[in-house]
Amino acid sequence: MKLLRILFRILAALLAFLLIGLGLSRLILEIYASTRIYTPRDLPQGRVAIVFGAGLYRDGSPTPVLRDRVATAAQLYFSGKVQKLLMSGDNRFEYYNEPGAMKTYAMQLGVPEADIILDYAGRRTYDTCYRARSIFGVQEAVLVTQRFHLPRAVFTCNQMGISARGVAADLRPYQRRSRLMWALREWLASPVALWDVWVSHPTPVLGDPEPIFPPEQANLP
Repeated sequence: MKLLRILFRILAALLAFLLIGLGLSRLILEIYASTRIYTPRDLPQGRVAIVFGAGLYRDGSPTPVLRDRVATAAQLYFSGKVQKLLMSGDNRFEYYNEPGAMKTYAMQLGVPEADIILDYAGRRTYDTCYRARSIFGVQEAVLVTQRFHLPRAVFTCNQMGISARGVAADLRPYQRRSRLMWALREWLASPVALWDVWVSHPTPVLGDPEPIFPPEQANLP
């Protein structure tokens, strides 16, 4: 019994340490991003909006969360807040093409094909930010995703050398179950984000540079 009590105390201490670590990580990201999140109306004019993937249905069509991200980016485009849309998502499998689905929906909303750029290897937030800087030459960007994801996205892209600010794409009420799952995911992903940018620095899938703007235009407002 004494051994069991000791083991229980050790497990309780480890659990408490884990929860504190998760909470502290999330708090760091929230504080960091708090001054970098804007409404579409207050957003300073930029050049590129990075739209993060958010899953597809079995038929290849975007989920409501992804549709809201694309729709928000389209609104920013039509209001003159950005000039180009970088659609970043997963395309590891033949019949799973997030960037392609995002492009199709954006064009249905009226965005010209010439102003849509596709990143087929944005498998996670870190990869999207890393590739935006290294492959597409993005130096400043507006990040378009839901509010729950913005702290991690804003933190990661800024740490990758992009002057990034965020706009929330919450265009509808989402199911309570979904919100809880997203919150849990962000709690678990927050320390991973800190570890990636401060410690491990993993290298995602790369390739030849594909700058969105010619070098002579890269620093223009």
